[in-house]
This record gives sequence, structure tokens and C-alpha cells, in this order.
Amino acid sequence: MSTPAPPTSERRPAVVLLSGGLDSTTCLALARQQGFEPVALSFRYGQRHTVELDCARQVAEAAGVEHLVADIDLAAFGGSALVDDALEVPKHDDVAELAAEAAGDEIPITYVPARNTIFLSFAVAVAEVRGAADIFIGVNAVDYSGYPDCRPEFVAAFEEMANLATRAGVEGNRLTIHTPLISLTKAEIVQLGVGLGVDYSVTSTCYDPGPDGGACGRCDACLLRAKGFADAGVPDPTRYTAA
Repeated sequence: MSTPAPPTSERRPAVVLLSGGLDSTTCLALARQQGFEPVALSFRYGQRHTVELDCARQVAEAAGVEHLVADIDLAAFGGSALVDDALEVPKHDDVAELAAEAAGDEIPITYVPARNTIFLSFAVAVAEVRGAADIFIGVNAVDYSGYPDCRPEFVAAFEEMANLATRAGVEGNRLTIHTPLISLTKAEIVQLGVGLGVDYSVTSTCYDPGPDGGACGRCDACLLRAKGFADAGVPDPTRYTAA
């Protein structure tokens, strides 16, 4: 049985980056369970998988938290298959094939340049305005992501920078960036979320969803998500795109 969240009057404000995917939705539930009153922050940044914003809205509504959506245009710079239609999202037949490809040092084409740096910068601004000293981000350094802005070193460096660059930090009100999922496998994240009562059927993780918004089932994110549910022994509620 999950631990009930404290009454709203006793919670501390926090900003939670919410994409509408499995990890960020788990992070939101965890923040609430730990006694925070989150503001969920999402981004319309030129991503091809905008269905995730509908999911983020549903997740925030179900959690009863305020939801902000910021508009930025990372597609103007390109450089990633997630924002540039000229680049194909890599597809694999199974996780073993994905793992073999990820064994090298090459950063995946699905990495969006400076995305988490930009997202966290917005989160810091919201935190200052709302008087929040805590930011949650669902970055994960496990399961082959290979993204440089998902590493503990990056988060620690950004936190230090934020505390040097903000009025709150200068005045001694230090900001903390929480990364509770950073060392967990997808299976462990699923198990954690299920224990917190997360409804994963309203989340979307796919990098290349179909016209109906369903998951493709073959991109890196889909394969890792499916493996997470399988390894956790939890039925996969993902809606896959019609053939």
C-alpha cells in the first residue's frame, strides 16, 4: 500500500518537469508522496511526439496539480531526430539489438542538444517566482540512454550554477535538484510507480508515435518501456499505434 501524501497545507512547493512519459510521471507522484506541492512544468519545444503534452495534461489533472506549458523552439536548431523531420528516429527489432548498438560511445541521434540545460533553466525561473527550493527531474543514467545531460555530474554542476546565478541562491536559500530515478532500471521505476498508484495507461514514452497517437513499439524509448514492464511483472498498458 502506498503512503498517503501529507495534507496540502503541510506541503512545500516544488517544480516537477513533466513530459507526460513514464519517468516524469513517476517523479511527480514521488514528489507528492514526499510531502511537496508540485507545479508541473512541460514544454512544447518542436518535438515530433507532441502527444506527450496531452498525456502530461491528463497526468497533472489526475494528480490535482497546477500545470504550466512553456513554448520554446528547439526545432529551429535541429540536430536531433526528435525535432528534425529530416532525421529518422532509429528503430530496432528488440532490446538486444538496441543494447548492442548502445555498447559504443556514440551519443544517439535522439539526443536533443542542451535540452535538459534549457528545461532546468526554465524550472529554476519558475522555482524562484514560486518560492520553491526544490526541482524534480526524471533523468535516468541507466538503460542505454547515453545522453550527456542525464548524468549525475551534469545535474550536480547545474545545481551549483543555479545557486550562483539566482537571487535565492545568493541570499542563502539554496536550490536542490532531485533526481530520484537516476540510478534505477525501468523495471524498478515501474515498480516504484505502481506502489505510488501511478496510472501508466495515460502516459506516452514513444519517440515516433503514429497519427493516432499510439506508440510505435520499435524506437529506443518504446523498447525500454516494454522491457521495464516485462521485467517488473506488470501488465503493459501502452497503447500501440494501429497497423
